[in-house]
Amino acid sequence: MSDEARPSRTAVVIPAAGRGVRLGPGAPKALRALNGTPMLVHAVRAMAASRAVSLVVVVAPADGVAEVKHLLDAHALPERTDYLVVAGGDTRQESVHLGLKAVPEDVTTVLVHDAARPLVPVDTVDAVIEAVRDGAVAVVPALPVADTVKEVEPAARPGDPEQVVATPVRARLRAVQTPQGFDRATLVDAHATVALAGEGVTDDAGMVEKLGAPVVVVPGHEEAFKVTRPLDLVLAEAVLARRRANDGF
Repeated sequence: MSDEARPSRTAVVIPAAGRGVRLGPGAPKALRALNGTPMLVHAVRAMAASRAVSLVVVVAPADGVAEVKHLLDAHALPERTDYLVVAGGDTRQESVHLGLKAVPEDVTTVLVHDAARPLVPVDTVDAVIEAVRDGAVAVVPALPVADTVKEVEPAARPGDPEQVVATPVRARLRAVQTPQGFDRATLVDAHATVALAGEGVTDDAGMVEKLGAPVVVVPGHEEAFKVTRPLDLVLAEAVLARRRANDGF
């Protein structure tokens, strides 16, 4: 079968090997309950809600693979979506790399999604996938920044005043979310070069930028926020309550 005739398949890698210390003591962040269901399950369901997604690869703590697999087995997912659970590494980059290695060769589009963003609407997922399939090698959903942002010189000691060195133009700034979408070959190249070279980046799109490849932005969504602190859990519960009231989610 020629490349032109071969159907495009999409997989999602969800790194969920972190401990989530900012949420306080207890279970890892991805396993914290949200409306009685672990956040990770919400995140997997959010990705599986897209009819374009055929596989979700969850990267679990090395000592928690069996637990996470049992967790996903106990919660219903769309029949059209398969999932795998693999062991992660010590860093997010390592975990994404290990998840990417588990993606079958016939997958052409790969999304990377934060387990701590459990409420991403399916329209956002589909918009990212469509942009990749239309030819973009890297796509990020993002929102305009509402606050004025200052660049500062970090204080020598915690708590000391910090000197402002610049005020970026707010109209040019975006707050990036996930899922981030990639042409599979480009993401593999980024992990084989940028990540292994030890260059500091905070997301996979940043790795692609280091390659010199273009990254494009599609509109994000306010409900795709990251659950990092206890107050975020309260907000997420409120979003779920509104969804249940409006459409029986």
